[in-house]
Amino acid sequence: MPLRVPTLRDPAVVVRPIRVRDARALEVELRRNRGWLRRWEATNPGPGPSYDARTGIRLLRAMARGAIGLPFALEVDGEFAGQLNVSQVSFGSLSSCAIGYWVAERFAGRGVTPTAVALVADHCFSELGLHRVEICIRPENGPSLRVVEKLGFRYEGLRRRYIHIDGGWRDHFAFALTAEDVPGGVLGRWRSGEADPRLAMVPAADRLAAGLRG
Repeated sequence: MPLRVPTLRDPAVVVRPIRVRDARALEVELRRNRGWLRRWEATNPGPGPSYDARTGIRLLRAMARGAIGLPFALEVDGEFAGQLNVSQVSFGSLSSCAIGYWVAERFAGRGVTPTAVALVADHCFSELGLHRVEICIRPENGPSLRVVEKLGFRYEGLRRRYIHIDGGWRDHFAFALTAEDVPGGVLGRWRSGEADPRLAMVPAADRLAAGLRG
């Protein structure tokens, strides 16, 4: 059964289904933010066609029809600001999903990404009935690490050479929340100041194994 992709709203952010007609705005933002995003973009380890925004959006929307994903666009003040995708949706005994996201550089530092992640995570828990939400982040991606810190995601371990990013297999830190962690919702816990950033702390041994210093 297809998954309905909802529109989720907060005073500053709208998270809505991405549409094929967003392709032009998506291409503009990807080009404008090339330097900001390139280090974190998934790449194909083998030969393949160059990226096409329309095709990419159609593939994401097909994930919703196949009940394995939810593709969203982020808007700030009516302006296309980035993407958030729920993938690896599994029901039954696993009941989990993964969240990935990016936001244009000019919107960074304004709470857009943690708000969007919290809205979508709450939807996954309350409406889809999932039990676990995971986010995997490259060790060098400071802005994304701050998102999971703010929202109180729990650090779960180092995944070696996990995803092909920017031309190579890259290590990732894994973070997660379960429904029991946030009975009042992810957004509500963050806004109330009850999210504990220490839960996302990466042990020194894992930082060292991932090539980080300090």
